[in-house]
Amino acid sequence: MIEPLDRAITELKKLPGIGQKTAERLIFHLLTRDPEDVRRLSDALIDLVEEVDRCKICGNFSTGDKCEICADSRRNQEKICVVSRPWDVTKLESTQKYDGLYHVLGGLINPIEDVSPEDLAIDDLLERAKKEEVREVILALEPKTEGESTSMFLVKKLRPLDVEITQIAQGIPVGRELEFMDKATLGKAFEGRRDLN
Repeated sequence: MIEPLDRAITELKKLPGIGQKTAERLIFHLLTRDPEDVRRLSDALIDLVEEVDRCKICGNFSTGDKCEICADSRRNQEKICVVSRPWDVTKLESTQKYDGLYHVLGGLINPIEDVSPEDLAIDDLLERAKKEEVREVILALEPKTEGESTSMFLVKKLRPLDVEITQIAQGIPVGRELEFMDKATLGKAFEGRRDLN
């Protein structure tokens, strides 16, 4: 294979979910496109790296010191929703059900991968939670072992502060049948049930 093709395929394979065949398919597709289309894609990727940074307050993606959410004075300053990654913010925002602020930890506690609490933005969260206007910290971490252990650690650290600590409900996805649910999911559904009166 000629060197430019091989180099482009090698770089694409570094992306999550992209194997050899998918990388080849994408590169061959790009070679059939108008060169101007490929240049626009290239420029967009360069702009992405050069212009997108992290919000100095919450850790979300941003094009300045503050992300759009932290800069929005209409957001509820009394609530902080804790997530592990910036793309979780995008997903939660798409629901249009939450009007507060966010805090991105930058991962989850995971001793196997050598990620300790010191590697995450936990101290920054504690500083934010100490502020007078913060009344509730909502944990929206992945429902897996690392998410659970990170949540337990955060609860221990947040408990001495004068804030309510809540967790988003977990359980059965909309449109799924009970017969296909595992025991852990069903158990979480019962724990997160709500009163309909």
